[in-house]
Amino acid sequence: MSTINPGYDEDVYGWAIHTAELLRSNKMDEVDFENIIEEIESLGRSEKHELTNRLSILITHLLKWQYQPMMRGHSWKYSIVEQRDQVKSIFEESPSLKSKLEEILKLAYKFSLSKAIRETGLEAKTFPQQCPYSFDEIMSDKFYPEAQ
Repeated sequence: MSTINPGYDEDVYGWAIHTAELLRSNKMDEVDFENIIEEIESLGRSEKHELTNRLSILITHLLKWQYQPMMRGHSWKYSIVEQRDQVKSIFEESPSLKSKLEEILKLAYKFSLSKAIRETGLEAKTFPQQCPYSFDEIMSDKFYPEAQ
C-alpha cells in the first residue's frame, strides 16, 4: 500500500487512490466516508449533466435542421448521429437516468432553445416553447424533422 496519504482538499486524485487502497484492505476505520459520499453524489450529478448536455446539442441540431433547411449539411447530420450514439451510451452505463428523463428533457430543451436562437439568428417566437419532439423521435436514427 502507498505511504502517501493526501487529504481530500489537497489532492482529490491521490485521495481517491489512497481511499481505494484502504477499502481494498478493509481498513474501514481509516476511510473518509464523508468525502466518499460527496464524490458519489457528484458522480451522479455529473452523469445527469452529461446526458442533459448531449440531449441539448442533439435537439439544437434537430431544431436547426427543421427551421433552417437551406443550411443543412454533413456536419449537422454527423452531430445528430454522434449525439444519439452518446446518449445511448450514457443510458447503457446509467439506465436509472431514464427515471429522470422528463425532467432532463425539459431542461435540455430549455438550453436547446437558447442555443438555436443564438446560432440561427431566428426570433424566439419561431420555435415552440416546449419540445416538439418525443424522446423516441429524438433518438430514432430515421428521424429528421420536416422543414418549417
